[in-house]
Amino acid sequence: MLFVLVGLVLALDILNATALIGAVLGAAGVVGLALGFAVRDTVENFIASILLSLRQPFRPNDFVDIGGDQGTVARLTSRATILISPEGNHIRIPNATVFKGRIVNFTRDPRRRFGFDLGVDADADLAAALSTAVTALEAQPFVLKEPEVGAWISEVGDSNVILTFTGWVDQTDVNFAKARGEAIRATKIGLETAGFGLPEPIYRVRLDGGAAPAVPEGPPAPPTRAQKTAPTELPVAADPSRAEPDIAEAAEREREGLDGGENLLDDQQKAE
Repeated sequence: MLFVLVGLVLALDILNATALIGAVLGAAGVVGLALGFAVRDTVENFIASILLSLRQPFRPNDFVDIGGDQGTVARLTSRATILISPEGNHIRIPNATVFKGRIVNFTRDPRRRFGFDLGVDADADLAAALSTAVTALEAQPFVLKEPEVGAWISEVGDSNVILTFTGWVDQTDVNFAKARGEAIRATKIGLETAGFGLPEPIYRVRLDGGAAPAVPEGPPAPPTRAQKTAPTELPVAADPSRAEPDIAEAAEREREGLDGGENLLDDQQKAE
């Protein structure tokens, strides 16, 4: 092909058709430039897929955040990385975006920390409230002993004090979201059982030109120990030890694939 092009150029030069040579070469340059722009994204995604398959920043079934998109990794193709969101939606992200973007792998370390806030009355014994809440958290079987449970006063509000609590779970044994929810429930019950109130926002309403609303003669009597919220059996659907098979099954179906099941990820290779 090269010899044909060289011969064509020489023939045109002999015929003194140099203007035509310039036009042909210019057209070839424009076509080449257009093709370069057309296949740039395809080539970039293909190269990124090779680099991702070599580096393995995640493995199938890892829960990741890629540029704000969170989901379970289903597979890596030559063009895109496919995630299954917690809602079951398919998220297809170009490999070039994945390779150059920020990747948060929540599954790489099986231990993961949860945190939440609870408010108590401003006049409560804060040290006792922290101790009570920590005891309630440490009593949960899914909360790890190491690292230990954390608790501190994070904010003083108008009518309450905000307490912050943290704990660690093993994601291979429990569902993270359910474990966090159960930790909040257990801590709330522990504080209420010990007599610590969890105040609600208080608003003062002023009515101009109308009769004043009736006001009780005295503050309501505090609830007795028997009236306080008693622990109840956890519903099966909220049990933190129960896994979420639906997303894993959806990711497995995606790996089987409708287009040959191309997957450049290795289940056995450790993620970097």
